Amino acid sequence: MRSVADELKAEDRERLLAMTPAERVARALALGRRDREIFRAGQGLTPEEARRLLDRQRQVGRHRSRCLEELIG
Repeated sequence: MRSVADELKAEDRERLLAMTPAERVARALALGRRDREIFRAGQGLTPEEARRLLDRQRQVGRHRSRCLEELIG
């Protein structure tokens, strides 16, 4: 027996497969903008502050590239 969640996933998968690659990219970008706006509103930030905070969080735990270090000096 399939659950409601399984049915919804299958419907969503079928809709995505019917889209062109360009439509899928546009959808992904729209979802990103929506999520960023939800984050911004929830934190009480301006759009620029939210972007900077998300950029900083994305960098946490990353290591600098040895190759870049040697090229830059």
